[in-house]
Amino acid sequence: MNKIEIPLSKTKIILLLLGAVIFGVLGTLFVINPEEFISPIMRSPEFIRISGIASVLFCGVAGIYGIRKLFDNTVGLTVDENGITDNTNASSVGLINWTDITEIKTEQIMSTKFLLIFTNNADKYLDRVGFIQRKLLLANEKMYGTSLSITSNTLKYDFDDLERLLKNSLNKQLEKKPNR
Repeated sequence: MNKIEIPLSKTKIILLLLGAVIFGVLGTLFVINPEEFISPIMRSPEFIRISGIASVLFCGVAGIYGIRKLFDNTVGLTVDENGITDNTNASSVGLINWTDITEIKTEQIMSTKFLLIFTNNADKYLDRVGFIQRKLLLANEKMYGTSLSITSNTLKYDFDDLERLLKNSLNKQLEKKPNR
């Protein structure tokens, strides 16, 4: 199998950072002056202030992650004879071995598509990560039945092409080892 390396898209990361800054500024305005944002939908200044604090915290974390990814020269995703090496998002675990992968499914929430990677050894990947990343992975597992997911949001690659590449690569690996 040829090694395929898909780089991170600096343009997409900059757009994500821009979104984080805009929501961070709006959140700050909600915190500073919640009375200005009272509407039929949001009538409580306390609720508006709490929403602002949550927005600032979330955008702060997203901004830090975005800045780190912007200057990250690591390849976003590598597909080779060993498996899939994922560096696409905050919950990435690195190399996911073909021998562990049992299935790849597509999931969509609103307009965002992502790939769910099912394995026969989930604890192996949970044991690799720190506390916060582990919590993210466990939340994924609770919602989707697997802790591992890959998105093309930060990659220079079309989602449909990524889906086809990974599913075809998995099928080739399964054909090599039919008695798994």
